[in-house]
Amino acid sequence: MSMQGSFFEEPSSGKEIILKDGELAYYPQFINAEESDFLMQTLLNTINWKQESLVMYGKKVPFPRLMAWYGDSVAPYSFSGNTFIPQPWTRELLQIKNRIEPVAGQTFNSVLLNLYRSGNDSMGWHADDEQELGPNPVIASMNFGATRRFLLRYKTDHHLKYEIALQHGSLLIMKGTLQQYWEHQVPKTAIQLSGRVNLTFRFIHP
Repeated sequence: MSMQGSFFEEPSSGKEIILKDGELAYYPQFINAEESDFLMQTLLNTINWKQESLVMYGKKVPFPRLMAWYGDSVAPYSFSGNTFIPQPWTRELLQIKNRIEPVAGQTFNSVLLNLYRSGNDSMGWHADDEQELGPNPVIASMNFGATRRFLLRYKTDHHLKYEIALQHGSLLIMKGTLQQYWEHQVPKTAIQLSGRVNLTFRFIHP
């Protein structure tokens, strides 16, 4: 099965969300259910998933999820004490990227993939503010599988929060000064959930 334009909603179906010092755009059904099912299974089977670790207090601690980094050869990415060298684009990743770019108004040269195997997998509070992303990066987050809570909080005032439920086939675009002023996370949950694949497309400045 290959992806075609008919599998996607038009950009007008998105919701622009203006936060203090940041912007989001959310497309809850950017890819329809049938194609999202196909892409989810394809990514599970074809991506070279790895158990990466971060260094805390001199010890290696496994990330609570599986990860993969794909993109152009000029787009290595460093965070949490790791430098990730991109693997070559797959056909499906390029197809998704090419469809997202006109909506995001940004070209991307890399994608970070996260596999949340259950509700016990998570991502802690952080901002995508690494130097190689530039001062105001556009990050496009594509989601397949179980619906997960996506939480945001203002860096200097944790009482200022926002939450979105990222569902199967949805696209969230983070832009403007969001990464300067906001952090985000995907928290653990005791609810029994199936797997989720998240793709965050980025532009890495060489």
